[in-house]
Amino acid sequence: MNIELEKKIQKRLRGIYGDSIKEEKALAEIKGKLSQYHAETKPYKRTFSEKDCILITYGDSIVDEKNSPLKVLRKFLDRFVQDAINTVHILPMYPYTSDDGFSVTDYRKISTKLGDWKDIEKLAVSYHLMFDAVINHVSKASDWFKGYLEHKEPYKEFFITSDPNADYSKVIRPRTSPLLTAFDTARGQKYVWTTFSEDQIDLNYQSTKLLAEIIDILLLYAQKGASYIRLDAIGFMWKEIGTNCMHLKQTHEIIKLFKDIFRVYAPGTKIVTETNVPHEDNVNYFGEGGDEADMVYQFPLPPLTLYTLLTGNAEILSDWLEGLTVPDKQVTFFNFLSSHDGIGIRPTEGILTDDQRQILVNSTLKNGGAVSYKDNGDGTRSPYELNINYQDALAGPDESDAERMKKFLAAETILLSLQGIPGIYIHSLLGSRNDYYGKSISGIARRINREKLDYGYIAEQLEKETNRKIIFKELIRRLKIRQKESAFSPLAGQEVVRICPQVLGLKRNNVKTGEQIYVLVNVSGEAIDIENSELYGIELISEKSVEGKIQLEPWDCAWIR
Repeated sequence: MNIELEKKIQKRLRGIYGDSIKEEKALAEIKGKLSQYHAETKPYKRTFSEKDCILITYGDSIVDEKNSPLKVLRKFLDRFVQDAINTVHILPMYPYTSDDGFSVTDYRKISTKLGDWKDIEKLAVSYHLMFDAVINHVSKASDWFKGYLEHKEPYKEFFITSDPNADYSKVIRPRTSPLLTAFDTARGQKYVWTTFSEDQIDLNYQSTKLLAEIIDILLLYAQKGASYIRLDAIGFMWKEIGTNCMHLKQTHEIIKLFKDIFRVYAPGTKIVTETNVPHEDNVNYFGEGGDEADMVYQFPLPPLTLYTLLTGNAEILSDWLEGLTVPDKQVTFFNFLSSHDGIGIRPTEGILTDDQRQILVNSTLKNGGAVSYKDNGDGTRSPYELNINYQDALAGPDESDAERMKKFLAAETILLSLQGIPGIYIHSLLGSRNDYYGKSISGIARRINREKLDYGYIAEQLEKETNRKIIFKELIRRLKIRQKESAFSPLAGQEVVRICPQVLGLKRNNVKTGEQIYVLVNVSGEAIDIENSELYGIELISEKSVEGKIQLEPWDCAWIR
């Protein structure tokens, strides 16, 4: 380890532990782990570009009877997607016991139900990969937790034992289940911290051995081909009774520690923080001067885009976009609308009123979805997440297929137009709808948007004249258009252009190349005539020329270069 990095690690450890003995212990343990890896001597220069787009998928979202799911995924990508998308985010692909992968039993293995590391390596030949690091908690069936129950080294200190009579009223919870779970151990009954469920046991980062072990796992992922590592539920990482146990200083220092180490030992791997929280808390994970996350999830975007298209008014979305800034050219936003999770409501705090949020809740219930709630710690609860397919969230059963698909393509075009890197969920790309069967047989609300699809069925759907094909073909086409335009680079500027409440207007401008694109999205169900002397050029979606004026039909989109 070079001296510069050692000094940085010492500084971070001081910020985490504030204890010289612990700092020395942690440094020795981290150095021991790093000795197994080679420091990179050549600078890594890959930067974000307009060619970047991330497909979000489970390893087994598409299956067949003959091949392992990861092989099927590669077959689907090679045949249908090809180079329209350059990055694949594979949701947790490790052995697990619950929560569709987010209760991991072994961080170092690929689930045999999906395939093996060779399948991952083959995918990495054609695509950049994003790995999930589910490092806030681990399954109660893991060897780590079994070791804790048996009071074995080093596992006896890997988890958080807590007093059930302490005051936990300030703790922010995404669930209404008990915060602590009782377990029988070799040392009697212990109450252990379980933020998400009794099967997801929170890890104890006060343990220097645990911290070193996690660093080792993250570097293994980088070594195995991860271009991005997504830190799941990372805001909950550090617990301290008497606080809200969210976004604590130690959590930020740990991520900065990861970043410092990655810059030397895995400079080609970027850190992505997943924090489904109000906007200000979320963007704080950029740190200072890009010393923390490389990408931050843009969590307000899904509910705000939904609200915009439900109300036919883009003013709130425009207001929010006007306030967005990134602290450094080396970092950017991870924009998305839909994912394996639902549509988070908390990120709209300070942006939407309670009444406006209720519009989202009412529409979700009307359109066949469900709403999950969070425990506020004072005996009350509030909406936490909308569980619904994004296409169905936009339009109810009383609207036509054509209207619903136009709204959906408008939403996705907003996603593709914004500063940052777009992430498209596989069920959005494939034009999926609410999976009522999956939700009902599992009793899990999130399963409404996690359907497992047969490869043969999907191949047939994408070859025939189906709604799926219409959506898939058009999204692929717009992705390819976007790839060719440097004005859509995450490094290009973004300016909100006020036209009228029914139209979202943006100007994307790449100073380096001189390219400029006007983005216009009609978010309403009425036709809008726009006259503007700056609107001259080619409209890239329709391939028509524009000379100072354009008519946008309901939910029409325009990219004017």
